[in-house]
Amino acid sequence: MFRVLLILVPLALSIYAFIDCITTDEQEVRYVPKPLWAILVLLFPLVGSVSWLVVGRDRTARRPSGARGGWVAPDDNPEFLQTLKKDEPEPDLDEDDKGNPPK
Repeated sequence: MFRVLLILVPLALSIYAFIDCITTDEQEVRYVPKPLWAILVLLFPLVGSVSWLVVGRDRTARRPSGARGGWVAPDDNPEFLQTLKKDEPEPDLDEDDKGNPPK
């Protein structure tokens, strides 16, 4: 069982690091260009994967709303709330209700 873990854990780590590397935006990659990081992860699975996860990606980078990991609930999104205010129909008032506020 221990032998299997010695193979599966580094393999899973390498697969995760490689997918994370190729799906990361160019602006979040640090020190080395993204294609070189991907090659390092593939050629040196354990060292390349750990180095990518530790120093390769800027994990503190701020992403704009709507980007990967930047999801905002609709009731917290001011842009969405503005679209709702534009789409609200005007209340239909009868002639005898014009002087009274809607109930």
